[in-house]
Amino acid sequence: MTGFPSDDVPELARGVHDMGGLPGGPVDRHEHAVSLWEKRVDALLVLLTRKGVFSVDELRNAIERLGAEAYTAMSYYERWTASIAWNLMQRGVITADELGKRMAEIEAEGRQ
Repeated sequence: MTGFPSDDVPELARGVHDMGGLPGGPVDRHEHAVSLWEKRVDALLVLLTRKGVFSVDELRNAIERLGAEAYTAMSYYERWTASIAWNLMQRGVITADELGKRMAEIEAEGRQ
């Protein structure tokens, strides 16, 4: 297989998310139930983008920067969650320490 022109330019190398033109297997086109936490993540993104905290492009950019292992291990909305957290930390809305403490509290409460 011939490489892509961008293969020699690290800045243009394909990320794990970039499947254009590559075999990726069948696409599951069936509808699936969206869980409550996924709806909440969606609503949070709408609020944050409408308030101008960050843009959908910035959400996508952070998702595309996930490492291959994390990207393939996470579900669609888990990637959104990771990106939202990263963007909020980048803008100083929350700190990693605050996020870690809150996640520990939720885990201790037995919630997800």
